[in-house]
Amino acid sequence: MLRSRTPALVAAALLTVGLAGCSTDAAPAPRSAPAGPPKATTPAPRVPAGHAPTESFAVGVRQLTLNRGGDRALPVTVWYPAEGAAGGAAKRGVRAADGRFPVVMFSHGLGARPEDYQVLLARWAAAGFVVAAPRFPHTGAGGDGNVLDVLNQPADVSYVLTRVLALDAEAGDPLKGRLATDRVAAAGHSAGGVTTIGLFTAGRDERLDAGVVFAGTGLGVGTAFAGAAAPQLFVHGEADEVVNYAAGKAVYDAVPWPKAMLSLPKGDHGRALLTDGKALRVVSDTTVEFLRWTLYGDAAAKERLPADAARGNLATLDDHL
Repeated sequence: MLRSRTPALVAAALLTVGLAGCSTDAAPAPRSAPAGPPKATTPAPRVPAGHAPTESFAVGVRQLTLNRGGDRALPVTVWYPAEGAAGGAAKRGVRAADGRFPVVMFSHGLGARPEDYQVLLARWAAAGFVVAAPRFPHTGAGGDGNVLDVLNQPADVSYVLTRVLALDAEAGDPLKGRLATDRVAAAGHSAGGVTTIGLFTAGRDERLDAGVVFAGTGLGVGTAFAGAAAPQLFVHGEADEVVNYAAGKAVYDAVPWPKAMLSLPKGDHGRALLTDGKALRVVSDTTVEFLRWTLYGDAAAKERLPADAARGNLATLDDHL
């Protein structure tokens, strides 16, 4: 549970209006928000400077069965860089590639499943990231649709992160010795975007080095960003019919750290994440470069990011990284 909670009835109403239809079918006490337009406080990610892998990897996929507190079942899908030839679908049972790879926690939208985002998440894994995506007990597909439970999801993500990072030292686990446990980001779409924002505000997880928010809003979790500076990338369609673009932009404006916002003038609530087309390629390439910079310390990736965002004239980038 978050320490700072919006009164239940108000939060339920706001979240229902702001987040209904997110499916594919449609911590520390918070600080006061800064006055005026926030400015970046650090020019670089806090991870040491380095270089991201230049080659693409094959992708493996596996499932974890987790449960927080005994009553919050959290099945987790994990995509990871694997041995073998790059390209093709993710495969089960394949060995992890050599190396240590940063971890990205991904949170799905209302009524959705981690596998709904597999095209994007597999591309992140192919670029050299281990991606862990829990299926939330109430807001995932097959759940009861309790929108207010989004406020409990930042704690779910932190719990899953702890369990995933522990695999790096677990004898016999396929990911033993393969995780860069000190290089972690959180990302999420819609209700998962709210969850991700919560991980940097009321439910701040200090292990996180960066965030990627797709079509998110601060309803219920606020915009009092706390803790060490963690660069943020926001991605939002200007024609979003579920979470108004202005709502996402307002949260972005409140971020006091290095930040950028990728805006898709013709983008709706989720097609650019769920459909393998030109928009998804722009989104995936831009987010990969952002993660390479923030989690590998790759300065060249940061320099490439604006060109990836501009490809095809499908998006604009407000860059304050």
